[in-house]
Amino acid sequence: MEYVDYYGVLGVARDATADEIKKAFRKLARKYHPDVSKEPDAEARMQEINEAYAVLSDPERKAAFDNLGKGYAGGQDFTPPPGWDSGFEFSGEGMSPEDAARFSAFFSEMFGGMGGDPFHGHGRSHRHTQGQDHHARIQLDLEDSFTGPTRQLSLQVPMMDAHGRVQLNTRTLQVKIPVGIRAGQIIRLAGQGHAGPSGTPAGDLLLEVSFRPHPRFQIDGRDLSMELPVSPWEAALGAVVPVPLPVGSVKVRIPAGAQSGQSLTVRGKGLPGNQPGDLMLKLKVVLPKADTDEAKALYERMATELAFDPRATTGG
Repeated sequence: MEYVDYYGVLGVARDATADEIKKAFRKLARKYHPDVSKEPDAEARMQEINEAYAVLSDPERKAAFDNLGKGYAGGQDFTPPPGWDSGFEFSGEGMSPEDAARFSAFFSEMFGGMGGDPFHGHGRSHRHTQGQDHHARIQLDLEDSFTGPTRQLSLQVPMMDAHGRVQLNTRTLQVKIPVGIRAGQIIRLAGQGHAGPSGTPAGDLLLEVSFRPHPRFQIDGRDLSMELPVSPWEAALGAVVPVPLPVGSVKVRIPAGAQSGQSLTVRGKGLPGNQPGDLMLKLKVVLPKADTDEAKALYERMATELAFDPRATTGG
């Protein structure tokens, strides 16, 4: 995917006001609109211009785009960093993936699910009876799913200031994290959305959960997986070894004759819940260094006394 420099497309500075962005868009639209333009690439240029304006004229999309940083050039290979849009509070219905697909792959990837659409099925229609729901993505630690703490979360709320520039206001909330929460699940905070019209109740705030990368565990739904180092004698003779969990630990039996790459499954030691996930362990046999006379002697003795050829089945 190629990065799109929307400021470059419209030829405006990053601190341009809403009026400056609108003027730049209108000027380019008059030049490249396919109905009037004689430019050979008018249609393609108009699509780029429309896309850039769809982002920079929308305070929420603009704030999210600005959050990516300034270190990218238009046309550069680009992969969005994990959690790039976490911590922003969005309102509105957003743009459906189908509508977003009319623009570039960059737009579709970055903004196609922004707003209401990633929460499809969770939001509710509140026409004239309740304020609009707001949405945000939040990142939690894996351990939070085990302990269910109350977290203080800060959300950035994009707002247009009096000068037509997007400002971020910080909103702080105390949020009880449900035990067993999984990535992709929604925490609904009733009454924390947009104020309702004519005294009707406020909408809700829907928080879509993801997990920060963990140094030891990979997460797949309710299941966890990790690499488990074992010594040569634990692998050869079998052993019961402690395995640290996100909270606590569990003892796991290593079968005699285990090999590097072998997988073990510990039932029910993934994320908690009515149907708890599993813990998948991939064994990695780690050799001690031969950096002392004693260690060298042990390796030399094994080489002499064990009739072992690790390449016997490879034809080597």
